[in-house]
Amino acid sequence: MSGNDKIKGEVRIDKWLWAVRLFKTRSIAIEACKKGRITIKGITIKPSRMIKIGDIIEVRRPPVTYSFEVLNLTENRMGAKLVPDFMKDVTPASQLEILEMSKVSGFIDRARGTGRPTKKDRRDLEQFTEDYSYFDDWDFDKE
Repeated sequence: MSGNDKIKGEVRIDKWLWAVRLFKTRSIAIEACKKGRITIKGITIKPSRMIKIGDIIEVRRPPVTYSFEVLNLTENRMGAKLVPDFMKDVTPASQLEILEMSKVSGFIDRARGTGRPTKKDRRDLEQFTEDYSYFDDWDFDKE
């Protein structure tokens, strides 16, 4: 069986979430189910829940809840180019607006000087620590 094999009937949700690359490992997909981050029709589901074509799966990744429609079933992980054949992103526009707002506010709310130094900060620091030329004229041994 190759990564794009389609299965008829039902498949476990943890396997499907991993196969369509929503989660990096099956363990992480199982953990997300156990923590209540995966729902179908607003109902929290277990990792062993069987899904079928047409189900709408909601994945909560704060601050947004993404929604995906199951187009086909698979248990085998696939390349990213094949994912659109197996799921369709049906996330409401309101959720995507929340995501955009959180991205923008992340830059606005950050106080100056917090986080990583900028290139200019690094250059200023290097210039400060490497500029010893003003000590060359002093002779500390003479008194």
